[in-house]
Amino acid sequence: MQQAMVGFHRDDENHWVAKLVCGHNQHVRHDPPWQNRPWVISELGRTAKLGVTLNCVKCDEQAPRDWHSLDDFL
Repeated sequence: MQQAMVGFHRDDENHWVAKLVCGHNQHVRHDPPWQNRPWVISELGRTAKLGVTLNCVKCDEQAPRDWHSLDDFL
């Protein structure tokens, strides 16, 4: 299911994670040649991707939310 990115944070290993509007998290690594996402490296690039959708496998699996409010990360 397609879900919009509403924010970003780093995980314990310092990888970028997108917060999706559905309440799930999804890694958005820039790790060429497997994943080419140079936009994730800069704050400007990440900000430009807010609202863009990603396929949320957790939604497809009906997994519980990873977070409930954007305040969880502020």
